[in-house]
Amino acid sequence: MQVKEQLDRAVSEFIWNIVEVNSQLEEIHKTWAQLLGITEPQWLILMAVDELDEGRGVSGIAVANKLRIHPAFVTNQTKKLEAMELLSRVTSPDDARYLRISLTQKAQAEIRKLSIKRQSLNATMLDGLDEESLHYVNKRLILIAKNSRLASQKLSIGIL
Repeated sequence: MQVKEQLDRAVSEFIWNIVEVNSQLEEIHKTWAQLLGITEPQWLILMAVDELDEGRGVSGIAVANKLRIHPAFVTNQTKKLEAMELLSRVTSPDDARYLRISLTQKAQAEIRKLSIKRQSLNATMLDGLDEESLHYVNKRLILIAKNSRLASQKLSIGIL
């Protein structure tokens, strides 16, 4: 029974560490957003577009999936970001029913201005981890995220 209790304790500690990291990341995102005069969700949308766009723009559905939020919320917020000249929304050449979203030059310039602070922040957050260690942690987190989605689905349909 002691092994089970140790495992339960380790899992609990892991979960609380994730909660703490998430809380700190939310505070960091709020600060970046404030520096640009936008909300935290708007900042995350900009970051998702920046991450996903490979030069042709990205769909609102892809952004919503990346952030695990409702596509209608993405549509609403991208319209606001477009009005602020931080995003452009252009009809997809492949299918006129869809928009392709991309960062404007203004947004790219604003994000570049923050890049030195972001690099310092990342160095502080990841102090003590080399590239190999970070790669190892990321591989494990990807697996945990996948398994967490499965566990959540099982719980919601009553299998667990």
